[in-house]
Amino acid sequence: MATPQPSHAGIFDLIFNGIRVYQLSNISDRQEVQLGGQINQQLLNSGEFRLYNNDAVTSYVNSVGQRLVPASDRPNLPYRFQVVNDDAVNAFATMGGYVYVTTGLIQAASDEAELASVLGHEIGHIAGKHALKQMRQVAIAQGITGALGVNRDRLVNIGVQVALQLPASREDEYEADQHGFETLGRAGYAQSAMVSFMQKLVRRGSPPEFLSTHPNAQNRVERLQTMLNESAIAEADDGLSESAYTANIQPLL
Repeated sequence: MATPQPSHAGIFDLIFNGIRVYQLSNISDRQEVQLGGQINQQLLNSGEFRLYNNDAVTSYVNSVGQRLVPASDRPNLPYRFQVVNDDAVNAFATMGGYVYVTTGLIQAASDEAELASVLGHEIGHIAGKHALKQMRQVAIAQGITGALGVNRDRLVNIGVQVALQLPASREDEYEADQHGFETLGRAGYAQSAMVSFMQKLVRRGSPPEFLSTHPNAQNRVERLQTMLNESAIAEADDGLSESAYTANIQPLL
């Protein structure tokens, strides 16, 4: 007789029920992916946003993201790039490889390299384990530091709160810019696109969501411009065709 195998939820409970808050920054990649999956499911079930229902656009965005993954600093995670049906210009990520980008941001980009620059930035947050760090800070602020630790449901709820409501620190944003810029170049995309897209958003006046809770946008542009002048990869110049990009996102236009 075969031995019954625990369900995925059961495995998750065994790993995370009673986890010590101070252990969050040191969980394994496998545990991080499981936690990210649970947070992703909660996000989708919460009604906070709806995914964009177009296979062609979703597949295209995922293909751009997957091109960046091997050039990133954490290429072994199973990344998943999802399109959120929202006119706001925004993107965010949670742990374990889950990246979200709005239809409004896709429309705001002029070419594939600009879209890739945003996805690269979000991959940078995952590379730096920034969401895990924020979750740890929130848990400590809520007084969850005792010997019993934090249970699964509360941990997932904190992860949802971090994803939707809490801005990353200035240090984390700058680090994600650095990771994204380097990933963009290693993947062969024009690194100038990261500067041009940021400049475009700054020129709009009132900052979109993508920048409103972040460090001063003009300061980020200036730092990226310095990086472009000093450390851009000369042969990285792909993704600048506006016509090709327009064709790939046609259902949104």
